[in-house]
Formats: sequence, C-alpha cells, structure tokens
Amino acid sequence: MLDGKIKSANSEQPHLIFVVSSSLAVGYLQGQLQYFQNKGFDVTVLSPKGRKGEWEVPRPEGIAFIEVPMKQEIAPLRDLASLWRLWRAMRALRPTVSNVGTPKAGFLGGCAAWLNRVPCRFYTLHGLRFETTKGLKRRILIYAERLACRFAHRVICVSQSVREKAVASGLTSRERTVVLGSGSCNGVDVLRFAATPEMMRRAAELRRQLGIPVRAPVVAFVGRLTRDKGIPELMEAFLQLGNRFPDLRLLLVGCFQDGDPLPVDTRRCVETHPHVIFGGAVQDTAPYYAIADVLVLPSHREGLPTVVLEAQAAGKPVIGASATGIVDVVVDGETGLLFPVGDVPALAEAMARLITDKGLANKLGLAGQEQVKRKFRQERIWEALYRAYFTVLQMKELPPSLIPHTEKSGSVAGSNE
Repeated sequence: MLDGKIKSANSEQPHLIFVVSSSLAVGYLQGQLQYFQNKGFDVTVLSPKGRKGEWEVPRPEGIAFIEVPMKQEIAPLRDLASLWRLWRAMRALRPTVSNVGTPKAGFLGGCAAWLNRVPCRFYTLHGLRFETTKGLKRRILIYAERLACRFAHRVICVSQSVREKAVASGLTSRERTVVLGSGSCNGVDVLRFAATPEMMRRAAELRRQLGIPVRAPVVAFVGRLTRDKGIPELMEAFLQLGNRFPDLRLLLVGCFQDGDPLPVDTRRCVETHPHVIFGGAVQDTAPYYAIADVLVLPSHREGLPTVVLEAQAAGKPVIGASATGIVDVVVDGETGLLFPVGDVPALAEAMARLITDKGLANKLGLAGQEQVKRKFRQERIWEALYRAYFTVLQMKELPPSLIPHTEKSGSVAGSNE
C-alpha cells in the first residue's frame, strides 16, 4: 500500500509534501492542499492515522496520504523508527518542497527533508510547546525546536507574537522567519460560519438535540480538553457563576488527551455536571459556534488560534487569555476581551460581563467578524505561502518544470518578512 501511493505521486510536476504529527493537524490544511494542487503541484501528506477519540478530519479526494506512525510525546526509540520511515518516504517521493509542522513532525520531518536535501524546506511553527513545560523536558523541547528551525530554509511563524518569542528564545534568526499576511497557517473560510438561514436552522436543531433551553446563555469552548488549554480555570469560573446565572450552560467541543490530562476533579465535573454539555470531537464545528453566545479560550499558550478566527467569522464575541498567539487576534475591548493567564476571577467577570451586556457582546462580535474578513481570508494566506515557496525555489538551480509559475500581478497578498 505504501509503495503504491509513493509510485502514484511521481511526476514531472513540482512535488509538495506536508508532514504533520497527528491526523487532527490535517485540519490546518483544509482547502490549502487543493489550492496547491490546482497551482500545478503534486501534493502528498505524511501523517499518522487517527487516534482513538481524536477529531475526525475529512481527507480531500485526489490528495495522496501516507500513514507514518508518530508519537506526540517524547519517545526516543519510536521517534527513530518514525524518522526512518519519513526518510524512506521522502527518498522515494523526491519532493521539491517540504512543509513540516507541529513539534514532533517539525523535528523528524525536517530532519528527513534535510537528509534528503529537499530543495525548498519550510517549517511551520504553530506554537511554542515549551512555554508550558519545565526542567529537562523544556530544555529538550527548546533544543528540538532549534534543530527543526536549522533544518529549514524558512520558518513560518503563525503569528507575530510567536515570531518574537521564537527569536527571543534563540530558536532562529529573524531573517529566517516569515509571517504570512497578518498571521495564521491557513486562514479561515468565512462563508462556512456565516449566519445563513440554513445555519440557523441547523443550530436550532442542535440546541434541541443537546437539551439546551431556548433562553439559556451558552459559553462555548472548542479545542483539546487539556490543562494547557485552561480547562481547569474555565470550569472554576463557570462554577463561580452558577448562582448569578442559574440557566448558564458550558458547551465543550473537543477531545481529552492523555499527554496533558485534566486533574481528576476537573474531568469528573466535565463529565457529571448537569449544565456542562460535552459535544465531543465533531467533524463540523460551525453549528456549535452558532448556538454559542460567547467563545472562551483560556489557553496558556497558542500559535494563532483558529478557533478564535472561526468564532469571529460566526460573529461571536471572544474571551481569551493574554497568551502568545491569542493577543494577535483579540484586542481587549475592541475585538474581544482579554484576562491574565490563569486568573479565574478575571475570567468569571469577563464571562458575566458579556452575558449581561448584549450591546458590548454584539459590538465585539461584529468587530471580530470584520477583522477576519479583512485579514484572515484563506486565499490571502495561500497566496502569500505560494509566493514564499516561489522565492526560495528561484534561488535554486532546478529544471524549469520543477519551479511553479507565478503571476506578476501586484494583487497577491505578500508575506510579512
């Protein structure tokens, strides 16, 4: 099966491979894979198969996927086996461009691409995992990130705050980094989250299925249910508001992860509290945003949070922790509300404020929606990435057939280097 997929990818066209360490991360590439295929690239994705309970991400037709086992946590022997498989796959595929992302794939995929002397090597820095670690693990993660950056010709930072911290932490030089447009690795499909009559019908039906009363306020969270996403603080803030807002519902859309488990008491509360609605890992989050009054992201670290862009595209106000990545898309009092990382009373107060002040909630929701339409449309990000690839490939002595054509129009959104 592996050899068949590799053979079908060979072509005289430029070959682009993406390497990610989870099937969930394929969601970062929705629409982008087809865009580059339409631009004349053969496109292949190397990733592990989906883990139990993980988000289901549809795989687009016509794109080659090769399963390469990768552990998300540090596992030296298995990591060596994964490196061997990645090296072997790339040796057979002979890509023109590699784009590796997420910490484990960034290191292993970047190393495999470097060993195979891929002409154009990119590392997409989705965030800084070491921010929420300590001791030996933190040192190992920083060292691995530095190597991943060294393996690449360019490091795509998904936000300006990630770029600043990456440079300040000595991961790479500013000259090797690039931020695509205003940030993000893939932008957001604005129309997918629009409040159309059909979307409102789906939302009403979903609300009925979940047993949420029509007038009950709904605070939503979308993402991994882990410590570093701030779930313990979110649960505490929600419990503090119970007396003030007896009908308040907390809607959690996502999956638990063994690598960063919740405290036992927090998980028990998530699973047993009558007003906590556990949606699980769903394929289409759009109707879940539609039934929410507020999206909360109390994360301790981010790259540039896609869930915030999606909620803003849906016209929903956002409350976020003032962490890396979040501060790039939530301006306090303008496009959302910010609170200090880990500050439960401040989070509870922000939630209460938007539940009671509908005028402010609407104002923030509309401002966020306008921001997404103006800065984070997918086409802007894809075009900037296409130009970034083209710039590196132009510096290589490659056959003309392996260098994609590029328009000379000035209308293409450039990267912010």
